[in-house]
Amino acid sequence: MSDTTVMLPKEESQGLRASNLAFLLQVSRPGLWSTTAMFYLMPLGHADLLHSGKLWLGLFFVLFPLGFLLYGVNDIVDAEADRLNPRKGTFLFGSRGAREQLAALKWQVAVVQLPFLLAFYFLVGPRILWWYAVLLLAVGLYNAPRLGWKGRPPFDVLIQASYLLIFVLSSWLNNAPQLPWQTFVFGALFAMHSHVFGEVMDIEPDRLSGRTTTATLIGRIPAKFLIAVLLCFEMALVYFYFHDLIIAGFLVVGMLWFVLDGAALWRNRAYTPTEMRLFLWGWNIAALLGIFWNWKQGTLTHVSSLRSL
Repeated sequence: MSDTTVMLPKEESQGLRASNLAFLLQVSRPGLWSTTAMFYLMPLGHADLLHSGKLWLGLFFVLFPLGFLLYGVNDIVDAEADRLNPRKGTFLFGSRGAREQLAALKWQVAVVQLPFLLAFYFLVGPRILWWYAVLLLAVGLYNAPRLGWKGRPPFDVLIQASYLLIFVLSSWLNNAPQLPWQTFVFGALFAMHSHVFGEVMDIEPDRLSGRTTTATLIGRIPAKFLIAVLLCFEMALVYFYFHDLIIAGFLVVGMLWFVLDGAALWRNRAYTPTEMRLFLWGWNIAALLGIFWNWKQGTLTHVSSLRSL
């Protein structure tokens, strides 16, 4: 005799709601929250993290509503390619939505933005309108069908500098000085090398879907060396302008890792899903350490005298 499980309508409805909530959370990319939080907190240095409502409002915004916008549009445009990607459909790497979920996502992304747009208009004034305008321009340039920069190297990498908008918003919202230009350059390079690493993990599904990225164009090994070069420039900025040997040391370790990876370890072999998960967990631990170090030292908020070569 076989056992038949009958799901009651109430149980089915609860299961559907839980599935939809999990999907919406995956859209915001929890696996990248620590990096996004690091960007948001970087201008604040020794900020009082416990007693500022505006700080927490902005932090929540960049983690969920902003991520919901950035990655939600991406998930809608990339729906077919994501079905070929084994790392999608997880909290670490993002969603793989059903057609009905992706159709609803279009208006959900817009609705989530409205209360924050109004709150930020009240807190920082009309300048938030051009901030949102630049953000939407970057999202549009990256995701536009057929003409989107996500499929046009090297613009797929260069446009990652738009993450610097998080620096600007954080300084406005928390009445902090804007970061020095050297930190902006560091942040742009950091966002670019992070994106190239994601492209390295996506080479196979990108090629299957017909998308050209910097990593598919130059190949897996050169892409790893490109990450190492970007890390080298980041290290130089941190060492010569901010004199922080701890951050510079971490960047050197990362640079050497990608050189070793490309030259001797994985070389042209694709990472397995388990390896990708381990890499991202390590990435998150490094970002959390970066948040703590920034709160403790605030090194990147001000330039020290230029170290002689």
